[in-house]
This record gives sequence, C-alpha cells and structure tokens, in this order.
Amino acid sequence: MPTVLITGASRGIGKGFADYYAAEGWRVIATARNPDGLAGEALPLDVTSDGSVTSLVDSLAGEPIDLLINNAGITGPRGSGVGNLDYDAWGEVLAVDAIAPIRVAAALVDNVAKSERKLMVFISSMMGSIGQTHSSDSILYRSAKACLNQAVNVMSHDLKSRGIACVLFHPGWVRTDMGGAGAAIDVKTSIRGMTNVITRLGMKDNGRFINYDGFDIPW
Repeated sequence: MPTVLITGASRGIGKGFADYYAAEGWRVIATARNPDGLAGEALPLDVTSDGSVTSLVDSLAGEPIDLLINNAGITGPRGSGVGNLDYDAWGEVLAVDAIAPIRVAAALVDNVAKSERKLMVFISSMMGSIGQTHSSDSILYRSAKACLNQAVNVMSHDLKSRGIACVLFHPGWVRTDMGGAGAAIDVKTSIRGMTNVITRLGMKDNGRFINYDGFDIPW
C-alpha cells in the first residue's frame, strides 16, 4: 500500500487530495494545525514551526512516504500594492508559502527516499510565474510563489542523485476559501486533473512546473 502525506489537509485542495487517495486505497497521512476530523491518519503540523516539523518526523519513525504533497498555503492581505505594503504580512506569506514547504520537504527527504515512488509535489500557482505576470495585483502572494518555484527548482537538482522527483503544480483557479466563489473550477476537477498527472510522473519530470491538466507553465 503506497503512502501519501499531505500538508494543509483540513480543507480545500488538501482535503480533496486526502479524500481522493483514501478512496483509492492509499495510506493517507493528513496533517494540519488542527487535525481533528481529517481523513486517514491525522497528525498535527504547523509548517512554520521547526519543533512541529521535527515532532512529525519523529512520529513517522523513518516510515517510507511515496508521495509528499506540500499543499499548505495562505494568500495574505488582498489588494496590496507599492503604496500600501504590509511588510509583516509579506513576511508571513513568505514563511508559509515559500519557506515552509522546503522545511517540510527537507525534513522528510529520508522518508521519501525509502519509498517506491520517491515523489514530492508542491502546490504553487500560475501567479508565481514571472513570464505570465501582466498585472500589478497580489504582490505578496505572487512573490512568495515565485520564491517557492525557484527553491523547488534548486531542490530538484539537489535531490536528483537520490532518485527523488520534485514537481510544482498550478492547481487551477479553484473554488475554495482561498480561490473564492467565482473561481473557474471546483476542487474535484482540480484534484482529478492533478492526480491523473501525478500517476504518470517520474524522474523524467523532475523540476517541472505543471498546470493541473498536465501542460507546462512558463517560469
């Protein structure tokens, strides 16, 4: 039975992943700051806390993780621009969206390396694509996702020798608390697309930035 560990699994896309892989017969390790009511094996995790991440690693006791899905993220204040930047909020968005996924991935490298699939998935956003940016909105969120993209790109080269593939996904504009009620697709559509792509991923895909439907996104 393959094992998947998901961060931010209490709602939205994270919950969608947990529900999908549980239905597919995977062992699901669902993590969140408050894990009450999560599907599968529910474990507490604050992705911004070194102590919390260390406790998670200790609780896993070296068990293999076939698929690590770094999903936890925040948008921060909306409407931020050059004239009204909240630097404390910016630091928080960077901490959660860019630094925390690398913290979790680095802590669980040995677990992933012991598995059959050896796959790390990072939920990013097209809004982190510099080549696709033609707007002045969401500087906090866009910059944090761009930072994540570069960090994962570097990590993909670092972990290649261990046979671990690192892949970034744009999940689409999804109707969640983060995406809003007017978003283009629902959670099931996003999850169906990403899991279909994930099934086919391997070392040949290491370092890719992929749309939920499988097409590459410009950096």
